[in-house]
Amino acid sequence: MSTILYKHIIFGPIKSRRLGNSLGVNLLPKFGKWCSFDCIYCECGWNKDGRDDTTLPAAEDVYNALEYRLKELKEEGTSIDTVTFSGNGEPTLHPDFDKIIDFTIALRDKYCSGAVVSVLTNASQIGKESVRKALMKVDNPILKIDSAIEEMAYAIDRPNKEYSLQRTIDNMKLFNGNFILQTMFLKGTVEGKTIDCTNPEHCSRWIKLVEELSPREVMMYTLDRETPAQGLQKVSADQMRKIAEPLLKKGFKIQIRG
Repeated sequence: MSTILYKHIIFGPIKSRRLGNSLGVNLLPKFGKWCSFDCIYCECGWNKDGRDDTTLPAAEDVYNALEYRLKELKEEGTSIDTVTFSGNGEPTLHPDFDKIIDFTIALRDKYCSGAVVSVLTNASQIGKESVRKALMKVDNPILKIDSAIEEMAYAIDRPNKEYSLQRTIDNMKLFNGNFILQTMFLKGTVEGKTIDCTNPEHCSRWIKLVEELSPREVMMYTLDRETPAQGLQKVSADQMRKIAEPLLKKGFKIQIRG
């Protein structure tokens, strides 16, 4: 199993399937993963494999690294579509996340006003008011729910014991639809448990969840890199499009990446 870890605070720009030319920001340790989930499909590997490094970058270091890179890209004439918080785990775990979002928006306005600010998050921290308010300031708060069935969500995402699917759904409703919902679609058997995101119950419950939350956009995607759990399978773009058909007919904006 190979893993992808980002050894710098700022990385890229890289071509993202969903976000275009993306300049990445890693608020997590450089040499290990730090996350409130331990997803079976995470490109960064298992949490246990990255516990030796627990050092988070200081907010000042993030500011300096981001300003340096944005200034450099502007001088080169290189345009970016988005400044994206992702990296080696869950970015909203950083204790200065709200402060970092504030100065990121200011730096974006100064050096690349045509770009958006995006945050890829598992939504486990949106019950914290400071995190939720910070996410509401960015252009693209991309919040994840991989299944509307709690047992399935736990099997795919392996969240820590503090996670509640229903509480997360309730907190998402506070965004009043002004967010992007992302969902991973996959199949496989992990530790004897069958996971199939195309089965009728999973799809039906997920469609009802989308209708309930009414996000401004939905991102459906599938596996693109090696995964820590073995034997997982992609779901094709055609399959995802068929699953999304009832939502598309109702006018939901859905981005599908197979």
